[in-house]
Amino acid sequence: MILYCHTITPRLQYITDFIGKEIFGKPIELTTEAGVFSSYVGPKINYSHTRINNEEPARPAGGLRIKNCSLLFENSIKEQSISCFETNDFKTFFKTDGDYPFDIFAASFYLLSRYEEYLPHKKDMYGRYAHENSLAFKEGILNIPLINVWLEDFKMVLKEKFSMLNILPIAIGTMFKFEPTYDIDEAYAFKNKSLFRNVGGIIKSIVNACLPKPWRRQGEWAKIKERLKVMSGNNNDPYDSYEWIDALHERLKLKPIYFFHVARKKGKYDKNIPPSHPAMQQLIKHHAEKYPIGIHPSWKSGDEESLLEKEIQMLESISRKKITSSRQHYIRVTLPHTFRRLIEAGITDDYSMGYGSINGFRASVASTFYWYDLEKDQQTNLLLHPFCFMEANSFFEQKYTPQQAAEELKHYYEVVKSVNGTFISIWHNNFLGTHKLFAGWREVYEEFISSL
Repeated sequence: MILYCHTITPRLQYITDFIGKEIFGKPIELTTEAGVFSSYVGPKINYSHTRINNEEPARPAGGLRIKNCSLLFENSIKEQSISCFETNDFKTFFKTDGDYPFDIFAASFYLLSRYEEYLPHKKDMYGRYAHENSLAFKEGILNIPLINVWLEDFKMVLKEKFSMLNILPIAIGTMFKFEPTYDIDEAYAFKNKSLFRNVGGIIKSIVNACLPKPWRRQGEWAKIKERLKVMSGNNNDPYDSYEWIDALHERLKLKPIYFFHVARKKGKYDKNIPPSHPAMQQLIKHHAEKYPIGIHPSWKSGDEESLLEKEIQMLESISRKKITSSRQHYIRVTLPHTFRRLIEAGITDDYSMGYGSINGFRASVASTFYWYDLEKDQQTNLLLHPFCFMEANSFFEQKYTPQQAAEELKHYYEVVKSVNGTFISIWHNNFLGTHKLFAGWREVYEEFISSL
């Protein structure tokens, strides 16, 4: 497959590489030579406003014609005129004339590059890009991997236009995969925490139990009772679900990825036991021996930049492994700053492309892709692995019951499988433990995993 355009830009090269690999398993070849395009007898796309040698749209030899919009030939970041419409049972935008109803290259680039996150926008309570700003949320299409859906439709058009075109049902490297991942934000609820922290927790529970909120009293007193039992060694820690998760992986032959939070100091959003604690080190070593692990940068590292590399070095020292994968704590991502810092710190794979406030497809895709630095207008070597489901979103943000979350989990799994994408879920050890607050969530996960 070749594509003719009047000029080759970094944006066009990036998105045709991505789409080519998704459909054919290799990039689409670009040319600015009308003669090369005209004489080429194989499948070809005229991505321009110019007819070449009076080509006729109905004549296969003339190629598939898509009139481009200007986005991929710009080098600035500005508000785009976007008006969504429906075609072939899906929504899209950047309507244009030609043999295809919209500019699939420009539309895919807009979503994949997270173009809208570079524009002025409101932040959420954590200072993150609020999902309510996004086009996908506003148009009610956040729950589908829209780019993958477009590509499935585009494949059919190409097959009809070019009978000689050999498109594999599943391109090399795009076969459906399920990747379970875990964030270890708080390894234990009570166990292995200092006496000072446990006493402080008891005092906090007593204060909460005395507040004029009757519905909280019973839970706080139960929490004090459970804490004392764990401290005395009579009960297992309610967040200690590691053996249970291990058994599940071994039984079902799964290879998950664990992301460890290793902040040296406790903070409002950094509550894990310190990495200097023998129990924490043992936990990391145990998992590093069996599974891939990555860094879960502390919240504070987002404010003090020097901490990121120190935390990576700490995790490498404990695990005795080179750390090249990451996922942001609280999904604290600010473009382009966050990803630039990760690249500088030696991270090659990041698993933060999703929202920490709602489930869905932040980049409207269920395939891995390289991050495009829109400000520098260049592709980077940072490979992004988008997730679409995190149980904490279902519980804390969407207020779902375990049963509702089970249906949501099933939806995302099935829709990703239907487009041969990669389904990445996020779970935390506390949800899979025995804490009463998360009753029913372990069962949801076990039933889901066992049904695959």
